[in-house]
Amino acid sequence: MTNNKPTLYMETTIPSYLAARPSRDLIVAANQQATHEWWSEAKDYFIIYISQAVLVEAKAGDPKVASQRLKYLERLEILPATEEVEKMAREYQYVLDIPEKSALDAVHIAYAVVYGLDYLLTWNCKHLAHGEVRRKLKRFNTSIGLETPEIVTPTELMRRD
Repeated sequence: MTNNKPTLYMETTIPSYLAARPSRDLIVAANQQATHEWWSEAKDYFIIYISQAVLVEAKAGDPKVASQRLKYLERLEILPATEEVEKMAREYQYVLDIPEKSALDAVHIAYAVVYGLDYLLTWNCKHLAHGEVRRKLKRFNTSIGLETPEIVTPTELMRRD
């Protein structure tokens, strides 16, 4: 993944926030607004990748909203699934104590790590953008000689100028 732009794996919460009706919850509404601002002002500063796992999650639920989520993903490059991604996803699920019902969270991490991307962009602050998860992931990856992408929210990747 060589280019002068940083690389980014976009997890499913991003198109979900982009496609959702504005929330009544003030924090969620602020995060939705930040996501729209990032999408319109900062996304072009990154090379953005997704996986089949993102598409599977994006297709779920209300067909109308799913269609809107998929529109945001249309022109993004889909990283191929590999045995290494599958193996690392199982490792991460165990090491990070991610429950089975949230197993795709480990898959997202695995894609970002295996493909050596700079960032994993998410609003999932329970299993991904969580301080303890980041610490454990970095410690584990260091122990096996892998780089760890920065796991961030859109507000952390807004343009600084």
